[in-house]
Amino acid sequence: MQLHNNSGNLTVIIDVSFDDKDIFMNFILNEQCQFIDSVDPEGLIKFEWFVDEDSNTGTLVEVFEKSDNFQELAGKVMGTPVNLKFRDVANVEKMTVLGDVTDELMEKLAPMNPVSKRYKGGLN
Repeated sequence: MQLHNNSGNLTVIIDVSFDDKDIFMNFILNEQCQFIDSVDPEGLIKFEWFVDEDSNTGTLVEVFEKSDNFQELAGKVMGTPVNLKFRDVANVEKMTVLGDVTDELMEKLAPMNPVSKRYKGGLN
């Protein structure tokens, strides 16, 4: 492991709540994940959902090799029918972007009220 070496990865964490567990689970398992895979996202390392069915909440963790990869994927999916449906089946409670991201992308994400935090140190 290396100490205080910024890998350049970008992590996006989206916390959501949802009203209907069955609709939400069906959407992420049978629509959203397949759609993301179909756009052939370059530099996407992880796109993983973690769900607490008892509280109707979930967390999406996306990890990218670099911020440009996230910006490219966001450009491909924003405004698509699957992205619009996501807004119907889930309520975004919090979005956190960890790593270096452009002001331009943060402006595009503004409707989700993201929090941006830049790398400062650690082990990788």
